Order: sequence, then C-alpha cells, then structure tokens
Amino acid sequence: MASNTHAQARFAQCALFLTTVAVPLTGWTVHAVALHRRLAAAGRDPLTGALRRESWEPQVQRFINRYGDNALVLVRDIDHFKRFNDDYGHAVGDLVLATTAARIIQWAGSRGVVGRLGGDGGDEFIIAAWVGPGRRTVRLDQLNQALHEPVPTGDGHTVPVAVSVGAASADVIGTRDRSRLMRAADAAMYAGKHTGTVIQANIEHADAPSINGRRAGRLGTHTVARAA
Repeated sequence: MASNTHAQARFAQCALFLTTVAVPLTGWTVHAVALHRRLAAAGRDPLTGALRRESWEPQVQRFINRYGDNALVLVRDIDHFKRFNDDYGHAVGDLVLATTAARIIQWAGSRGVVGRLGGDGGDEFIIAAWVGPGRRTVRLDQLNQALHEPVPTGDGHTVPVAVSVGAASADVIGTRDRSRLMRAADAAMYAGKHTGTVIQANIEHADAPSINGRRAGRLGTHTVARAA
C-alpha cells in the first residue's frame, strides 16, 4: 500500500512538472484533460497535482508526528491572483497555479506533502516538508526564489509572479497539532504579505485571534470553518 501511494505521488509530481514546463499554453487544456482522471484517482487536484483536502489533512498530521522538529508546515498563496484571470485570461491563471504548484512539489521532495486549500479556484496551498532547524533559512530562501520566477506561457512570453509564504515548526510553536501549526503559518504569511520574504512563525502568530481580518480557524478541519 505504501509503495502504491508513493508511486502515485511520484506520478503526479512528474506529470505536473512535465506538463507545466514542456507544454505550450495552447496545448494546456488537452493535456489537463488527459491527466484529470489519473490525478483524481490518486486523490489529487487535477489542475495542480496537489492533494485534495480529504487526502492532505491526515497526511500532514502523520508527517508532523513522524518528523517532529524536522517537520516544517507552510501556507502559501499567490499575491493578487485575480489579476492573472482578469488581465491575461483564465488559461494563464490556471497555468500560473499549475506551475507554482509544480515548483512547490519539486521543492518539498518525495517525502513532502502538498495540498490545495479551498478546492477549485483556490490559490492557497499547504505544505509539509522535511527541513531540519539548521537549514530552515536556506531552504526557505530556495523556495522563495523558485516561486518568484516568472512563469513562461509557452508563446515566448512570461508573466511575473509574487507569492506570500508563512512557515511554522513544532519546536518554535510548541505543538505538533496540525491545525495550530497551520494557523501560525497562515498568520505569518499575512504578516509578510507583499514583502517578498518568507516569514517564520513564532508563538504570537499561533495565538493570533484573527488573520488579516479573517477569524482564526479558517484553516481548521473544514475550509469554511470558523472559530466560535
């Protein structure tokens, strides 16, 4: 069972990477349709290759339990994502989502967990990656650089991309609870919104009563859940 899950994950990574890098924009729809069923069968979002909520929730918690202080939980979204659909069209917006997701999956590696928040249309992702305390700054800088690379559209043009990322770890926050670590990472992400830097969460982020005007708990068990 474990080997089958690993094989599915590697297929999704390779499929999305090859599709987003090698396929021109004009051929994106055809290839997306071809991948749809196989990615869905693997519990993944067909557009991005990231895990769906029913798959990533338990996997992120198991990852944290297994790797402890070496588990880094990140929340990431694309700044001003709506402008891609408005200025360039939905095909380019989809390509930006898929390309940035592929870059995250590649960065997280074979042990990492990458899920899409909010379902279709969502530009936020949850990531769990194996990163030791001594390498966090270096690895987060590598991720930040990769995610800010312009996205090629396949017609000789590129579109600029800016992202916001927050990261939380069990040793700093003092818990291995997935929801609390995600909340801390989410608060850190919004603390650094539009700065171009990755923010590493501290205990104050975990205790934030609200995040950018959103009530804490949005990243809990259900996408639309709110704390009482």
